[in-house]
This record gives sequence, structure tokens and C-alpha cells, in this order.
Amino acid sequence: MSERTKLIIIGLDCAEPDLVFDIWKGEFPTLERLMNTGQYSRMKSTIPPITVPAWTAMVTGLNPGQLGCYGFRNRKDYSYDGYSLAYSNTIKAKRVWEILGEHGLKSIILGVPQTYPVQPAPNTLLVSCFLTPDTEHTYTYPQSLSQEIAGVIGKYQFDIKNFRSSNYDEILQSAYNMLDQRFKLAEHLVTTKEWDFFMMVDIGLDRIQHAFWKFMDKKHVLYEENPQYADVIYNYYQRIDKHISQLLKKIPGNARVMVVSDHGAKRMDGGIRINEWLIQKGYLKLKSYPITRTSIHSADIDWANTKAWGDGGYYGRIFLNVRGREPEGSLAPEEYEEFRNRLIEELTNIKDPHGREIGTKVFKPEEIYGECMNIAPDLIVYFGDLYWRSIGSIGDKGIWTYENDTGPDGANHSQYGLFISAVNQADFMNNDTGEREPIEIYDIAPSILKHFGIAVPTEMRGRAISL
Repeated sequence: MSERTKLIIIGLDCAEPDLVFDIWKGEFPTLERLMNTGQYSRMKSTIPPITVPAWTAMVTGLNPGQLGCYGFRNRKDYSYDGYSLAYSNTIKAKRVWEILGEHGLKSIILGVPQTYPVQPAPNTLLVSCFLTPDTEHTYTYPQSLSQEIAGVIGKYQFDIKNFRSSNYDEILQSAYNMLDQRFKLAEHLVTTKEWDFFMMVDIGLDRIQHAFWKFMDKKHVLYEENPQYADVIYNYYQRIDKHISQLLKKIPGNARVMVVSDHGAKRMDGGIRINEWLIQKGYLKLKSYPITRTSIHSADIDWANTKAWGDGGYYGRIFLNVRGREPEGSLAPEEYEEFRNRLIEELTNIKDPHGREIGTKVFKPEEIYGECMNIAPDLIVYFGDLYWRSIGSIGDKGIWTYENDTGPDGANHSQYGLFISAVNQADFMNNDTGEREPIEIYDIAPSILKHFGIAVPTEMRGRAISL
């Protein structure tokens, strides 16, 4: 293959376009150069905009309904406790590097989410993602690559432990170590291996923003003035920018470079205790109310008289207890749609503790995805258009909270990530430059195939854009 066909994607999990394109515009020299000599835009993520399944949607061109993956935890059957985790082997669709490999193109994949357990792919070197337990498990393909990695960087770090905690110094040190290590490995791989397509993802930015957003954003309900942490997020973006600069010096000047994020980030104004709300509405019945905070999955639920329950997370998932579908279903199938519509109206009318509208959005999966493989939630909820998160636990009674039931967390995800595309060096600049209309995350996979002159499968939801 000609060097002109090389394509490198640098993925920054949770990178927020408002920060890069507006608030801190011009502060990051490498990203600014790419924006000035190429094109950039906001990129609409999946519904919901979360790491799993957003990155997989990006590299398959398929939506969560087609993938049958609606989050990291999904119902595997219609029982009340039948959940499975969405690892790589739950995805049956081909990732873009598998298609490239079948056409003889060589790929290097580094840290892309939902690639553990390792799935062999033709003409592909792969280092798995944050879902990997530790280096004692197979995390590379071929397996022998792990020995080479140990010689280059030592023990490979997959994620930041306990990032939902108040151990801020430990979080920051771990994030920098992981970032530095990952880019050092990236530089090694692009200079010592043959490749046509290279893709890497840093998930540290996601962890940093969740931990430190309240120190940066004066509009945050839990804003804390602390000079030690006020600039942590800004400094982390700066460090990423410097690493990208060093990496790009290692690849041909005429290579195509893309910088993307799976979704963005925004402050978190609070949480809505979805199951407490359902209890108050009479839709969720308990045999006994817990003395202490309890997961909905451990609660003593009167299923025979329950119509709905929900899961917590950055977005809410509502499940209906349908007669003939769930083991003790109480909602008649003929009442299903009417009840769903009533729930939508009532959920969107939830206000904040001061009686103000928060702008909740509720989605029916079949309307946003078309087909729904496996078991989709009955409703997907963006409380406060993602300024509020869903709290799944019960035992605190009130609907509103400013705490997270999974540990300290100051940020939520936003619907739009970022997209930047340019030729590595300005000498090879094309004429299609500047800010463009927003694209969708589903556009990336077909655009990669178009770049390499490969026909786009008809099932891909996106459009092939000019890079």
C-alpha cells in the first residue's frame, strides 16, 4: 500500500467539543493546527452517549439496536436478575479493522473499548481495553506482543482504579502514568510495525473529567474552589496535545489523521432516584422498604404488583413488568403502549427541587434504532437532558440527590463528541478545510472504508464523508 493511504485515529474518550472548539480554542497547538489545515465538527454520539457501546458503534457503523448492546450491562433474558456484561464477544458485527484485514490491509488497534476478550482478526495487531482485568489475562493479539510491550513500557495499565473516589492525587498520578505509557507504546508500534490503519483510545480523559469537573466549573452545584485542582482538566488536555504532537512526528507527513471522541462531557447538576419516583407513583411495589441504601437488584420487590423498575447510570433505563413476558408480569400487553406513553409524559414533567423544568428527554428504543436485537430497555431516559443522572438505588426516599450511588462523580456525558480530520503535514493539505456541519458517530466506519477504496456494507447506518 502507498504511504498516502495511511490513516491514524486518535480517540479521546469523553473529549468535550465546547472546551476544544470554543472555551479553550487556540490553547492546544497540535489540535489547533489540525483544525486549521483540515476540517472539524461536533459529532453526534449514540443514544445513550456512553463508552460502551459508542466506540463499537463508531468502528462498526451500526447503532445499539443493531448491535444488541444498550450499555455495559444488558438484560440477557426477561428474568429479573438476568444481566450480562457487554464484552467483545457479545458483538457479532465486524469491526472496521476486520474488514480492512480481509482486504489485505494491516491494522494496529490500541486500547479501543470493547475489545476484551481479545478476538483475533486478520492482519491485525491488537492491545485490548479498559475491560481487561490485568496483564495476567491475554490482552494482545498475537499473544507474543505482550512480551514486547513489557520490554518497552513495563506493566501495561488498562484503566484508573477507584476513579470514583476522593483520592484526587492518586487519580491524577494514575491518569498521567496511563496516558504517558499509552502514547509511548503508540510511538513504538507505529515506528516498528507495518500498518495501513492505526487506532488508539485514551480513556484517562473520561476519568479525569468525572473526578475533577466540579473544581473547574463555577456553575457546578458542588463547585469547590481549590487552586490545586482547578486547572487539572485543562492541563490534561495540554498533555494530550503534546503527546499527539510527538506521535505525529513518527508517521508520514501525508498520512490522514483523525482525532475523535465517543461523546462529550458536561457538569452534573444532580441525580433523580428513578426507583424512588416509581415507588411514589405506585408503579413499583416493595414487600418491605430497606433500612439502608440498597441496590434495586437486592430489593424485596413485590413483582406481582409492580409495573415498572429502573436502572441507574448516566442515563436511565426503564423496564416494564409485562404479563407473559416477565415471570410475574402485572402489566397487560394491551396496556403496554398506553402505559409507556403515560410514563413518558410523567417523566418529562419531573422538575428540580425548586419546581423548575429540567428538560428531560425520553426515547422509545424502536423509534431511534429501528430494529432492536437482544433485549432493549422499554424506555431510555435523559434526565435534565443529561445534566442529571439516574440513581437506581432505593432506601433514601427523596427523589432528588446531589450524591452518586456509585461514588463521587462530578460530570455526566453529553450527546456530542468531537471530530477533527487533517493530513498530517500542511504541505499535503487539501482544500476541504474549516468547521463543517455536525456529523454522526456512525459516519466514521464508512468513511474509513471509503478512504481505503472499500465498498461500504449496506447495513452501516452512517454515510461516508470526505475526510
